[in-house]
Amino acid sequence: MGVASSYRAGHDRRGDARQEAFLILHDLHVVGAWVVIGANAVVAVWALAAHWLAALRSRALWWCTAVAEVAIFVQVVLGVVLVAGEGRQAEQLHMFYGFVALATVGIIYSYRQQLHRWCFLLYGLGGLFLMGLGIRALLIKA
Repeated sequence: MGVASSYRAGHDRRGDARQEAFLILHDLHVVGAWVVIGANAVVAVWALAAHWLAALRSRALWWCTAVAEVAIFVQVVLGVVLVAGEGRQAEQLHMFYGFVALATVGIIYSYRQQLHRWCFLLYGLGGLFLMGLGIRALLIKA
């Protein structure tokens, strides 16, 4: 076996490893979609309930909300890596929903001081909207 054959064999293994890495990233992206949907559903219902029940207002709600929103950021980064790294096209609406979700997190966060009186409603309804965006993005094949 010559040097060129040896190089090709090693190169093919690296290609297989790269393809396997992208398959793992894709699986993480799919599982992450369900995490985003579920986490936003839970914190949204919690925040809406906290609007009426003061006993549900706790620091844990805000930590869980932060985790749900960071999960959106992670999803978008995974999606960008998959599209850029694999060189394949994703559905335009799928990407649109991901970026709208990121923008929505920013908008919700920017209004938290102005709507302080209705902060729990803001995060509750915003969380339901984010959950809906996640469902729509999941239904559109990437």
